[in-house]
Amino acid sequence: MTQGNAGVTAKQRSPWPALWTMMIGFFMILVDSTIVAVAIPAITESLNATYNGVIWVNSAYLLAYAVPLLITGRLGDRFGPRRMYILGLAIFTVSSLACGLAGSVGVLIAARAFQGLGGAMLTPQTMSLMIRTFSPSERGSAMGVWGAVAGVATIVGPLLGGVFVDLGGWEWIFIVNVPFGIIGLILAWKYVPVLELNARRFDWIGVALSAVGMFCLIFGIQEGSNFNWDARAISLIVSGLVFIGAFVAWQARTTRDALVPLSLFADRNFALASAAITTVGFAVSTFAIPWMIYVQRVQELSPTRAALLILPSGLVSGALSGFIGKQTNTHDPKPFALVGLAVTSISIFASAFITNPQISPYWMLLISVFYGVGNSLIWGPLSMIATRNLDPALAGAGSSVYNTVRQVGAVIGSAAVAAAMSSQLSSRLGADAAGKSETGPLPAFLHEPFAAAMSQSLLLPAGVLVLGVVVAAMFARTRSWSDE
Repeated sequence: MTQGNAGVTAKQRSPWPALWTMMIGFFMILVDSTIVAVAIPAITESLNATYNGVIWVNSAYLLAYAVPLLITGRLGDRFGPRRMYILGLAIFTVSSLACGLAGSVGVLIAARAFQGLGGAMLTPQTMSLMIRTFSPSERGSAMGVWGAVAGVATIVGPLLGGVFVDLGGWEWIFIVNVPFGIIGLILAWKYVPVLELNARRFDWIGVALSAVGMFCLIFGIQEGSNFNWDARAISLIVSGLVFIGAFVAWQARTTRDALVPLSLFADRNFALASAAITTVGFAVSTFAIPWMIYVQRVQELSPTRAALLILPSGLVSGALSGFIGKQTNTHDPKPFALVGLAVTSISIFASAFITNPQISPYWMLLISVFYGVGNSLIWGPLSMIATRNLDPALAGAGSSVYNTVRQVGAVIGSAAVAAAMSSQLSSRLGADAAGKSETGPLPAFLHEPFAAAMSQSLLLPAGVLVLGVVVAAMFARTRSWSDE
């Protein structure tokens, strides 16, 4: 048995059944990071909420998902990926039912926070299992599967949301998770193997510093616009940075079982890939929000018809990601990631251009094809670049860091796009009209300024991905397995 397969039980010699099983939970939690986008108008109307309030339904999930990620990966090392995965999926499934039964936006936000916690417990275990159980020659294919699931899930979330909202109401975008969660739990109990435990002790000081730092920083960014960027927001952000700085200093002094071994960042490609995936998290979790609001409020499309406009992206991404993953077994993944980031950015810029009442929204069908191509070239190759040189003993820590920065990007993106939409609507419609435009029919004379506000908001995720392209250009060449 190779080193990459160390820790797999005798009954589970092939890692593929375990990987496919864990992809059920991974797919569900990523779908739920974007599925709310298409349901925002319906939730706003049903619960008598505001756009900012309903966006917190998304932000609470992302916040509770991002803050614990550094910790949950190491918990997987200490208590085993199998145990943490099953517990996380169970929490996610139960809280999904609570979301579907919520009668107020406050209850819905609280239930979404528990969903995020379950997702945080589950996510690092998927990548950790790949690093620890797949041989080097198979890891590119495994990352291709992981990338395909990640790319497709973030794309089809709005599509599934549209179908469920039209057929049964917004509640069903959450309730549908329950049967799939139960199936996932049964399969995980059967197929996910018990692996060796790596961490002999737990860095509780690191846990406290990272949790407080992450919470203050992310919450401060999320609530910045609501606080009018006053002393409350600034103090939260500064406090978060201070605690994170203290956390880094503590990790530098911790020589045994550090929560985040700083040696991870000695690998140039891991550090750069972590920066690049942050821009991806920012963009893919936010660009659908202004677009979906626009096509439903201005073009008056149903949630399903609105979501169908991006269906080609999911089909293309799903079809190509596996092939791309196999290519990264024998080819340098850098060109794939570089092209993928560029194409995805251009696609979002194009969607901003057609966010105009005078232009048919059906151009999105063509744009989404290119968006799908871009996504298929991002997830797997970036993961390969990040994990290429990771020691299996650092699998939990590396997976935690990589997924944490992705989710931090998503949280910041969610907060930023909410602030951008609010600012644009207020400046183009006026404060009173902006508030009234959130519910009920949108008067025809507001179509043009409303569309312009959503179009300008779309430029934000597109521009952030340009930074991702710059980062990707600095990757060092990654040797193929055939070079060794």
